[in-house]
Amino acid sequence: MSNPTYLRRRDVLRAAAAGAVWAALAPRLVWAGEAAAKGRRPNILLIVSDEHNASVTGCYGNTTVRTPNLDGLAARGVTFDAAYTNSPLCVPARMAITSGKYISRVGGWNNDCRLPSDDFPSLPRIMNAAGYEPYLCGKMHYDARHRYGFTEIGGNMNNGRMTGRTGRRAADDTRVNAGARDSRFADFHAGEGGSIKHDLKVTAGVLDFLSKRGRNEKPFFLLAGYLTPHFPLTVPEEYWNPYKGRIPMPELPPGHVDSQPLNYHHLRRGFGVVETDPSLVRIGRELYYGLTTWLDNQLGLVLKALKDSALDENTVVIYTTDHGENTGEHHLWWKNCMYDTAARVPLIASWPERWKGGQRRAAACAHVDLVRTVAELGGAAVPADWNGTSLCAWLDDPKAAWKDLAVSQYYAHNIASGYAMIRRGQYKYVYHTPPDEQHPAQRELYDLAADPKEFTNLAARPEHKARIDELHAALLKELGEHPDETELRCRREGAKGYGDAADAAPAGGGGGKAGKRKAAAQKA
Repeated sequence: MSNPTYLRRRDVLRAAAAGAVWAALAPRLVWAGEAAAKGRRPNILLIVSDEHNASVTGCYGNTTVRTPNLDGLAARGVTFDAAYTNSPLCVPARMAITSGKYISRVGGWNNDCRLPSDDFPSLPRIMNAAGYEPYLCGKMHYDARHRYGFTEIGGNMNNGRMTGRTGRRAADDTRVNAGARDSRFADFHAGEGGSIKHDLKVTAGVLDFLSKRGRNEKPFFLLAGYLTPHFPLTVPEEYWNPYKGRIPMPELPPGHVDSQPLNYHHLRRGFGVVETDPSLVRIGRELYYGLTTWLDNQLGLVLKALKDSALDENTVVIYTTDHGENTGEHHLWWKNCMYDTAARVPLIASWPERWKGGQRRAAACAHVDLVRTVAELGGAAVPADWNGTSLCAWLDDPKAAWKDLAVSQYYAHNIASGYAMIRRGQYKYVYHTPPDEQHPAQRELYDLAADPKEFTNLAARPEHKARIDELHAALLKELGEHPDETELRCRREGAKGYGDAADAAPAGGGGGKAGKRKAAAQKA
């Protein structure tokens, strides 16, 4: 299946081609900026955390976790109950947010990837052309040489070196990387290291920016990139204590793990979580709650500073994360899968001057829709080949027509083959591409209304064949390419890499995660 707007890496890697794309787009963007400048446009503060499971938030129905600042933001804004990442992995997810495109259209295969060129038409670039000053404070897991139009503040927090390489586990490989598990589980303890040190710098940078920002300056688009509650699950004792002995263990019905697709068994083997010490599982889940509360505290400092600066009345505040965290649910840790624990994300948008607080939206949407929303709020012209649909009309009117659709893709590490998901209405469909000629494609289908925890895969039931055919066709139409073709292209490009100086970096060094731990995790 082909798409006339489909932009392959071999085209955009050519500097001249990238420049031509930008040159053709620039007049439209300048015009949009002049038009928007005639009105009073809001500042936009986009907060993106890392690995936040939406269900571990008070405003998403969790009565145990303490997240008063996010709950307060929801009370002043609109909460989206079925928002999804475009990829359940750090770098690809953020590439989709930066580019406004699905990861298969920009080569966002894994944590060792970057956009095709620094002058790639990006969200910060179109916002700048519309009259905004785009700033980045914190992590977006960018290559050290690229900021894609952002001005970085608060210090250099994006220093990865992306190689563009990726690989696959053999379909019949049963090896278990227990070292990957042990290295990560070793960080399940009280303390103030890990992601916390990074995020203190993010908060400090944002507070400094807001304290110096004048009300009459050009509107700003500020992206604050936090690492918490991403592992290492290390948090001060006072944040852990409220959750000790209070977090239930994962629910695992008999036969559920055995029935999962081949790729999810590979995720367990690659990350070494085939067997896990129940006591460590319990501690890890408690610490995750504590780290989420720690993050919420930092967000409270940011929101207070925004109010103290008198900029809050004309600032749109949006909170989301790059992907979720499984915390042992489905006998999986970290992210990488298409269960809601990993693929669903919190999404809250607050602008009391325009939207009444305390509202909810139930239908499915995704990060590419958020990108279009930011662009519309800023009056920015969006490239014609971007994915997504602006949420603005739906935010303004809960009865407005909405497509009720989200797509996510995963083509990264610790799997035998890539897979893609579509959520539409109450159903979620996942297509796993064939790893080789001996292993056929696999499918998942869940009725999230009847089975919100996704324990019953309906894909093999004859009565759902028509629904699977319909959802599969919708997935192909949305992506513009069959996932089988995407998988083959990913393997070709991942084997070759970028062929530049970044290829000299250690494998897995991309994304700027914590040094050796990140490299080991990527190799796993």
